[in-house]
Amino acid sequence: MKQKKFLLTGLLTFAIASQTFAGSKIQIIHNAADPAAAVVDVYLGPALIIDDFAFRTATAFLDVPSGVPLVVSIAPSTSTSVLDAIADFTYTLDDGEIYVAVANGVLNPATFATNPDGEATAFNILVTSGLSLTAGDPGNVDFVVLHGATDAPSVSVYARGVAQLIPSATYTDFTSYISVPAASYIVDVTPAGAVIPVVAAYTADLSSLAGGTAVILASGFLDPAANMDGEAFALIAVLTDGTVITLPSAATATLQVIHNSADPAAEVVDIYVEEVLTVDNFVFRTATGTITIPSGVPVSIGVAPGTSMGAADILANFDITFADNQNYVAVANGVLNPATFAANPDGISTAFTLFSADNIRLVADDASKVEFIAVHGASDAPTVDVRVGGTPLVDDASYGDITGYIAVDPDTYILDVTTADGATTVASYSAPLDGLAGGTAVVFASGFLNPAVNNDGPTFGLFAALVDGTVVQFSTFVGVNDNISLIGLSAYPNPTTNTLILTNGNNTNYQASMMNMNGQLVKSFNVASGGNTINVTDLSAGMYTILVSDGKSSYQTKVSIIK
Repeated sequence: MKQKKFLLTGLLTFAIASQTFAGSKIQIIHNAADPAAAVVDVYLGPALIIDDFAFRTATAFLDVPSGVPLVVSIAPSTSTSVLDAIADFTYTLDDGEIYVAVANGVLNPATFATNPDGEATAFNILVTSGLSLTAGDPGNVDFVVLHGATDAPSVSVYARGVAQLIPSATYTDFTSYISVPAASYIVDVTPAGAVIPVVAAYTADLSSLAGGTAVILASGFLDPAANMDGEAFALIAVLTDGTVITLPSAATATLQVIHNSADPAAEVVDIYVEEVLTVDNFVFRTATGTITIPSGVPVSIGVAPGTSMGAADILANFDITFADNQNYVAVANGVLNPATFAANPDGISTAFTLFSADNIRLVADDASKVEFIAVHGASDAPTVDVRVGGTPLVDDASYGDITGYIAVDPDTYILDVTTADGATTVASYSAPLDGLAGGTAVVFASGFLNPAVNNDGPTFGLFAALVDGTVVQFSTFVGVNDNISLIGLSAYPNPTTNTLILTNGNNTNYQASMMNMNGQLVKSFNVASGGNTINVTDLSAGMYTILVSDGKSSYQTKVSIIK
């Protein structure tokens, strides 16, 4: 049976044995997230000083001998003596010094995720000195921080909206004392040197700790599934009396950024957040995935040339305050010098800006649908409709407008971009939304209707940005301002019942698509030189559209199937 001994008895026995009564103070914290070490026994020399020491618990500051080697041993919670120890550590403490010792790491690193910075994660006792039991300023709280999460990379820590607290800390790093007024803070943990993404956010209410000190530890695993299902990442605060407080999670927001500025001078840009380079060489018609960002405080987003060397090169800054637990999209749009580009037909400013929308969905509300918002981002385009089979999906959208969510079945559609009255089709596109059930997207009009009067910028097109940052270009069926029928193509009989004959008097094979009146793709086929016979017995009665394209111009006709 395990021999229970009181801490003071053990320390006194050890002090007498070493024939010294000089002393120092030490606080011991259990921060080893290995499930096999969830509860341990701690020995000082042969004496059991902490019985059944649990993960994320701590002692108060203890008086211990100094000037002599002290052997600290860690044993399983079932130990009966120091002979059962699984690890021994020897320390000689300085007289009058105050220490903290943190049990950290994992017993068998080979069975856990490696540290991203290559740091050793084997079980160890991490010790630092220079601790204090009171703050230097009675109105402040003084604390040191230990990066104690084995699978976490180097990080920075910010007091949201206040200041950077830690520029960079790698696993096993202790900071020096940080002194802040006794108040409540939101603490954001980010990759080292970055402001976003926020890896984790916590509320640290220090308002009742004026004049006191604490040790704050990064604890647990970022990815428990890759670490024997150990405890998840958290920040814990250990007070001088051994009280351990797990800091509650704080709210954040998410942001996706889309580069849709068609100005050739802005083809590649750098994005800065709070004057820190965050997205390097951001290319036109690309998007980020969703990025976790601070909420509740103004966040400065700066755009600079792709050749920027620092924040001094920022061309435009936008201060945005994001709401808690909200999802956003921001679309970089417009031109740097509107005087050198075509004016918007509706008189809307085309200066470089960010179009933003909140209430963005990361998954569809209806798992059987594809849900998307549409952004009119073509600076020289007038107010338009987007129609499917003649029915408007987007009605009267002007430059800069962002629609609400539109839900459709996962399928391939032909989207007709028309003038607001629906009389003229500007362009038609195939939108392959099949396979995206339950997903969401941002569909954006991009480029110039008339590149020749817009510094030869990119031509008009429709694109979709998915939540993960993938950007899909919708293929053109009818080119912009180009609706010339291909000579030698026809379809008959019309109406038909079972078969449809397509003639092709050209010495060229063409790709054809057949859409129902809802704009859904029902057949795809080649139109060979000389023509094809297409079996339509599997199609329901109704009106269908056949589209044939050679990549430059298109043939479009409607046929009726009767039963």
